[in-house]
Amino acid sequence: MQLGIIGLAQSGKATLFEALTGGREQEKKGEQVLAVIDVPDARVDRLSAMYKPKKTTYAKVQYLAAPRIAGADRAKAADKLMGQIRNCDAIICVVRNFTDAAGRPPNPAADFAELDAELVFADLLVAERKKERYAHDLKRGKKPDPEEAELLEKCLEMLNRSIPLRREPEIAQAKLLRGFAFLSAKPMLVVFNNEDEEPDLPEGLESCKTDPCLAVRARLEQELGRMSPEEAKAFLDDFGVTEPAKDRMIRASYQLLGVISFFTVGEDEVRAWTVRQATPAQQAAGAIHTDLEKGFIRAEVVSFEDLVSAGGMNEARKQGTLRLEGKTYEVKDGDIMHVRFNI
Repeated sequence: MQLGIIGLAQSGKATLFEALTGGREQEKKGEQVLAVIDVPDARVDRLSAMYKPKKTTYAKVQYLAAPRIAGADRAKAADKLMGQIRNCDAIICVVRNFTDAAGRPPNPAADFAELDAELVFADLLVAERKKERYAHDLKRGKKPDPEEAELLEKCLEMLNRSIPLRREPEIAQAKLLRGFAFLSAKPMLVVFNNEDEEPDLPEGLESCKTDPCLAVRARLEQELGRMSPEEAKAFLDDFGVTEPAKDRMIRASYQLLGVISFFTVGEDEVRAWTVRQATPAQQAAGAIHTDLEKGFIRAEVVSFEDLVSAGGMNEARKQGTLRLEGKTYEVKDGDIMHVRFNI
């Protein structure tokens, strides 16, 4: 899964990005910077200790930092923003909640409103252009899909009223609109970047908090990422940080997108796989390899807790906690799965 990070100038977006990556060099995609981060998971650690595999592979999450366009007119900036994060699964909106270098006090409500307005404006341009193409096609005798056209009109109505499309889940999640990649339809996590001494979310700001929110201290966490584990532990204790921002953001990203992890285990590899909640076993098998989905017969499934309690697959089978599941079984977070298949 990939999440795009946006923010106004001086919001600390770059600082937060470095805190997430630990300062490691990242892949550059034009003006964008992409970080691929291992998802910390104590269950993977435990399974690896049990099986002592040749390889241990954690789930991955990608964060893409999208630069703002300085000096561009609004339409050009909106087009550039759309191009940068249109393929992201969700958006992280970084909002300044500290006094900046110029002495400006924070105004998180106004900053969030400005960023949200940029997403709405970018979507409005896309929707209006599509409506113009409908009119052009009609002149050539080609009628648009009536259901798509109706959905587009609902989008235009909302966008013209400055309402982000994610406020209406039925519209935001409509399959016919997926090709539009509307930015304001994407799930959003609002990250308030606080002063070093302020761990909590700002008071009030109901306009921001209609979306999931997280408070971080990016500058402090940036310093943390540059330290040795021993130094970092003392630093965490001094500032009362019980969990690094990276771990909290990854967990919040999982919750935002409704994804879970299941595992495959063996002497060669212990590996975590990421799928959406309620994914059928056959489709989840496809995350491992397309052949497993095509030739799916059954899946041997045991929960992480039951496997650890039993001490191994054979013991879990004897205890009856290792079971066979069919194509429609919905994979649960923490399931260990072995797929039987035939091509």
